Amino acid sequence: MKVTIDPHSGFCFGVVYAIQTAEEELERSGKLYCLGDIVHNSVEVERLRAKGLEVIDHATLAGLRDCKVLIRAHGEPPETYQIALSNNIELIDASCPVVLKLQNRVRTSFDEALENNGQVVIYGEAGHAEVNGLVGQTLDKAIIVKTEADLDKIDFSLPVYFFSQTTKSSKGFYEMQRMIEERSQAARNREIQEEFLSTNDTICRQVSNREPHLKKFSADHDVVIFVSGKKSSNGKALFEVCRNTNPNSYFISDENELQPEWFLGVRSVGVCGATSTPMWLMEKVADLLSRVAV
Repeated sequence: MKVTIDPHSGFCFGVVYAIQTAEEELERSGKLYCLGDIVHNSVEVERLRAKGLEVIDHATLAGLRDCKVLIRAHGEPPETYQIALSNNIELIDASCPVVLKLQNRVRTSFDEALENNGQVVIYGEAGHAEVNGLVGQTLDKAIIVKTEADLDKIDFSLPVYFFSQTTKSSKGFYEMQRMIEERSQAARNREIQEEFLSTNDTICRQVSNREPHLKKFSADHDVVIFVSGKKSSNGKALFEVCRNTNPNSYFISDENELQPEWFLGVRSVGVCGATSTPMWLMEKVADLLSRVAV
């Protein structure tokens, strides 16, 4: 059985930067707080915890003083920076530049929406760290949509400024955009005017560019093993790309979840993962598969 690791899978540059930043600080001081899991992969989080990284939540942050706290790639709302300033906390900001740029665009659009009695709408996962940071740019007034049913939250007689969480699927975003355009046009019974609807494809290209590659990678193998943390929004989206192309695709968090029956009579296996999946973990999975006789 031939086992191949997808060379294009693994950490995106935002996650790489956040982890490198954390490791550098841990080498200097041996201790660092991180606001939320540094990456949505429990195996990698545990590796860094062993080096001295302590994951905290926002309630804990409010009680800390005179220390260093890492902001992960997902970014944070303005309130987090205000708490840090009040508590003399040094923030080590590893926010992804793509996320920071999106936060700025959302904040600017929200200011415009206030002037035009409009609404900022975000296609994303409610409660996701990145989405929380985006909503924070709007004084928590942004409308979060994930399914068609969520569109009922929007008043389509008013201007809409539509954005996406950076790790959502392109297919899902454009389907949601189509439905928003249809409802906006129906609400005014005329052609959509630019001032009434502004749509912005703000999906990270490191995510969207992986979709066509994963389709080909999945089609080239009898079985696909997709390695990702269960909490990864990006992982869920990219796994669907694999499964839609190859029904013999399986989602695992680590090598312990592999099932022998998946590989009976199989000649080729492809191992791939999310932008939050470390390459060393995919290599560990591939190594076990290569050593197991099936």
